Amino acid sequence: MSLRQYIVAAVLAGASLASADNLQPAPESPVRGTVTVRGCYSSLGELKPVYDDNNFNSKGACNTECNKLGNYVAATALDTCYCGDKYPPSSAKVADNRCSEPCPGFDQEACGGLNTFSVYNTGVRVTVDESDDPKTSSKSSSPTTTRTAHSSTSTTAPAQATSAPAETVSETPDSDSDSGGSNTVGIAVGVVGGILAVGAACGAAYFYMRRRRNEEIEEEHRRNAAVNAFITGGKSPGSSDGLSISDSRLDPVMVNRRMSDGSIADNQDYSRRILRVTNA
Repeated sequence: MSLRQYIVAAVLAGASLASADNLQPAPESPVRGTVTVRGCYSSLGELKPVYDDNNFNSKGACNTECNKLGNYVAATALDTCYCGDKYPPSSAKVADNRCSEPCPGFDQEACGGLNTFSVYNTGVRVTVDESDDPKTSSKSSSPTTTRTAHSSTSTTAPAQATSAPAETVSETPDSDSDSGGSNTVGIAVGVVGGILAVGAACGAAYFYMRRRRNEEIEEEHRRNAAVNAFITGGKSPGSSDGLSISDSRLDPVMVNRRMSDGSIADNQDYSRRILRVTNA
């Protein structure tokens, strides 16, 4: 046997020995529809047990059960199977040789180890999130709580300190606004009352003057009627015996003329005969 052949045989023997000692395969890239190894973990994260005390538990049996449930991730630990939709946190990943416990259903595969779990991708989904790291979450939550406490304390103190002045200042504007409102209402009522009073006085004066004017007109009519009755002797001016000298249609010249005016001349002497010469 040549040196080269000896080296190749030694490498193959070491590889077979290593594979026999390490039942947990190396991590693989996820493939849809195919079960792939994610790695060996010291924590389950958000994975929950589906069954336990299964003497036939194996990689294939556990992944089949999780695949039926539609879960993305499966994990085995001896005779127990776990399912979920998130990988354990990356900080919980350990060396593959720590998952060295043979599966009860198939001893050529690893089903976890001492406080370790063999984790797989069920092939339902390639892209899967990881669970939150409890250590990181606890560290990040403590400062947040402290900051919240400080902020609440610092905010409450000024609020309490400024609450008293705010109440004191608010009392004065309220009283001023009340007095101002009452004064405004009083002024408005006074103005309206004054306008109504003036209107009432004007109305009374108007009706009084109108009534007085009507009385004067009626008195004048009575005087005229009395004068006409005295002149006409109690007869109406339109009758034959009555004469209305107040009628504006009569001509004063014609009224004073004699009724015989124009029949016989009063300035002529008709007792003597007078020779009249006429032109032939």
